[in-house]
Amino acid sequence: MSIEPIIETRGLGFSYVDGTQALVDVTISIPKGKRIAFLGPNGSGKTTLFLHFNGLMRPDRGKIFFDGREVSYKHHRLLELRKQVGIIFQDPETQLFSSSVKQEISFGPINLGLSRNDVEERVKKAMDDTGIADLKNKPTHFLSYGQKKRVAIADILAMEPRVLVCDEPTAWLDKKHEGQIMRLLDEINSDGITVIMSTHDVDIAYSWADYIFVMNKGSVIGEGTPEQIFYDLKLLEEAELERPWLLDIYDDLSNKGFLNRDNPPKTKDELLLNLANCVRGT
Repeated sequence: MSIEPIIETRGLGFSYVDGTQALVDVTISIPKGKRIAFLGPNGSGKTTLFLHFNGLMRPDRGKIFFDGREVSYKHHRLLELRKQVGIIFQDPETQLFSSSVKQEISFGPINLGLSRNDVEERVKKAMDDTGIADLKNKPTHFLSYGQKKRVAIADILAMEPRVLVCDEPTAWLDKKHEGQIMRLLDEINSDGITVIMSTHDVDIAYSWADYIFVMNKGSVIGEGTPEQIFYDLKLLEEAELERPWLLDIYDDLSNKGFLNRDNPPKTKDELLLNLANCVRGT
C-alpha cells in the first residue's frame, strides 16, 4: 500500500524448538492509521506474527521495523516499543491479574513512572472510552467474558499506544457483545490508532477492514482490499476461507439483474439501500 507504514517485516522467519516453521519469509507493510485484518486457518502463523510486532518473540531470520526504525532487542528499546504497540490476547484471562478493574488499568501507567494525576487521567479516559467506568471497583474475576475483553483493551489504551493488536477479539462472544467490541475498535481507530486484528469471521473482516492479509502455513499468501481478497476464489480455497454471505447474496442478485454489478456493499444496510434504490429505479 502507498500509505506510510507503521510496521514492516522483511523476510521474517521463525521456528519453534521442535523444528516447526511458524513463519516463513514474511514480508509485509502495515499502513498507519488503518484497520487491518489477518485471516487464515488455525496454525497459519497469525498469533506468532503478532507476538513479533512488539518484541515478545524474536525472529530467527529477517527484520522488523516500527515507524521506519529497525526493532532492537535491547531491554530499554523493547520497553519503548511495547508502549507503542499493545497486544490484546484472545483470552483476556491471560492479561488480567489485579484485584479490581481500576487497579488493573492503573498498572501500566504507574510503571511508566507517571505522576498520580497523570495516571488517574489516563485510567479515567481508558475506562470512559471502553464504557467500563461503572466497573472500576469490581474484582476482575467477577466480570463477564465480554467485560473482561473491554478491561483488557482499556489496559492497553491507558498506555496510549499508536498500534492496537487484537488476537481474535470477538472469539466466544455472542452477537450483541461482538458488535460492541467491533464498534469500540472503530472508535479507537477514529482516534488515529492503527488497529490490527486476526479473525476467523470472514463477514467481520469483509465489512470492517480497510486491508486484509491472508496467511497459511506460516506464509502470507495474499493481501489486498476486502473486495480483492474475497473475489479471488483460488486464494480463498488455498486459505480454506468461505466468502462473506453479503457478497454471495449481492452476486446472486446481480446475476439475476436485480442489482448493478459495480459497487459491492460492505454492510447489510448498504445492500438494503442498493435494493431500495433499484426498486425506485424500476
